[in-house]
Amino acid sequence: MKIVVLTGAGISAESGIKTFRDSDGLWEGHDVMEVASPQGWEANRELVSEFYNLRRAQLLEVEPNAAHKAFADLEKDFRVKIVTQNVDDLHERAGSTSVVHLHGELLKVRSSVDEDYILDWKKDLNAEDVCPKGSPLRPHIVWFGEQVPLLETAANLVAEADALFIVGTSMQVYPAAGLLHYAGPQVPIYFIDPRPNIEPNPQIKVYAHTATEGVLMAIADLKKRFNID
Repeated sequence: MKIVVLTGAGISAESGIKTFRDSDGLWEGHDVMEVASPQGWEANRELVSEFYNLRRAQLLEVEPNAAHKAFADLEKDFRVKIVTQNVDDLHERAGSTSVVHLHGELLKVRSSVDEDYILDWKKDLNAEDVCPKGSPLRPHIVWFGEQVPLLETAANLVAEADALFIVGTSMQVYPAAGLLHYAGPQVPIYFIDPRPNIEPNPQIKVYAHTATEGVLMAIADLKKRFNID
C-alpha cells in the first residue's frame, strides 16, 4: 500500500525553520525577486549567496521534529513517498528514504550553466566557487520563474497513492497546488494545518492542528481505517 505525503513550510516551522508567509519569515528585509529569481542572481550574486549561506547555517543547527519522525516510522507498515516543497533535509534526517524535493535542496549547489552538475554543499558558497566549466556555482533552488523539473514525478506519485497526507502547506500556490487534483476519487486525504483553508468532505479529513499534533492523529486514523495495529 502506497502512502504519499505532501509537505510544506509548516512541518519544518516546528523545528525552527522560518516560513515564507509568516510576518517574521526568512524573506523579510528582502524583495523576494532579489534573492529567489534568476534576475536577482544575475544582479547581485553576493547578496543571493549570502542569503542562502545564512539559511544553510541555520538548517544545520535544527533537528527533525515528531512529525518528520512519524512519517519515517510509517515506512514500517507502508510504502511512503514524501513530496516536499521544503528545501531542508529534515525528512531525510528523520529517516525517510524516498523524498522528492520540488523546489530544490539547500544543502546542494549546482553549476549556473549545467543544471546536471550538482554537488552536496554544507559550507558557505562564495564567488570563487565555480564548476569545471568555470561558471559560478549557484544554490540548487528552484527560483521564481524557473521550471519545476520534478513536478511530473510528483504528480505520478499522487496519482498512484492509496492515501494522501497534506501537511503544513496551504495548497494555494501553483504549480504545487495542482497536485491535489491527481488523487483518485476514492483516495482518503488527510489535511493537517493549524489554520486550514479547505473544507472537510467525505474524502478529505481536516485536522486543525500543528504538524506534530495532527500528523500523529491522522496516522492513527489511517491505521484504524486499514486495520493496522
